[in-house]
Amino acid sequence: MSCNRVGGLAALIACVLVGCSSPTTPPTGDPAAATTGAGVLTSARPTPAPAPAAPATAQPALESDPARIVDDLTADEQTLRAPGAPEAALVAAARRQQKAYRVLARHPEWDAVVRPRVPRPLLDVYDRNIDARRQLGAMSRGKVALPAWRVERPPAADQLLGFYRKAEAASGVSWNYLAAINFVETAFGRITGVSTAGAQGPMQFMPSTFAAYGAGTDIHSPHDSIMAAGRFLAAHGFARDRDQAIYRYNNSRQYVRAINQYATLIAADPAAFSGYYRWDVYYNSTAGDVILPVGYASTTQIPVEEYLKTHPQ
Repeated sequence: MSCNRVGGLAALIACVLVGCSSPTTPPTGDPAAATTGAGVLTSARPTPAPAPAAPATAQPALESDPARIVDDLTADEQTLRAPGAPEAALVAAARRQQKAYRVLARHPEWDAVVRPRVPRPLLDVYDRNIDARRQLGAMSRGKVALPAWRVERPPAADQLLGFYRKAEAASGVSWNYLAAINFVETAFGRITGVSTAGAQGPMQFMPSTFAAYGAGTDIHSPHDSIMAAGRFLAAHGFARDRDQAIYRYNNSRQYVRAINQYATLIAADPAAFSGYYRWDVYYNSTAGDVILPVGYASTTQIPVEEYLKTHPQ
């Protein structure tokens, strides 16, 4: 988000949170095409036609029962921590993980059923993710139109981690907080767009604020904007009062709380950052969650119902 304001992409954190998974990854859990016992056509019992492929914009399919949702989420959290898990499995697990947290966070009435099912080693992870989503979800309502954004592939994860560490060394601002802000603001730079207040770039600076902290660099550069965010937070007392410095970045206590939750998780376990890095870009609309895949591009707002006619979820 831009510094010293609430709104624009900042207010849309409730509408979005990210992922870098390929838009062509089909949702897991979709039923396979039915076949006869031997797969042989007969005049009395022909083999059904294969089910149509899921659209590239489709969301992962979750169970309808809250207990099953959280059980599957636990399995996905374990997959994301499994040494040597193949990339396809990690992408699928991260996509389901993201969708599950979005769904569970919307239903606090399920807490008494789902929370006791989370294994103790994952309980803090679960609690922080749910709380962060609820904080961000409270910041805005669903929109009637999709945004004038481009959704692109972000810089490589290792490159981003290098930028965060470099900014930490230069400013003293903890790298995990810079990562959490980059994640919440633009899905690690995946979202390109100007906010309603005029904020720009991967860390969503107002041009005037970036002029003060960007050291003459490029507001659209991931490296330069992350370095500027470190300078801004340091200048606003991150070392003395971290929460107040983050509040100056975006004037919302809910934003501050969400950043703290994600930053804590990112620092505690490399699987957290790698999972978030694979998340999709979701937009909270009046028609519900909509995935904006890599390649989404519009110079004007698009009525959500019009978009869904050609991009079913």
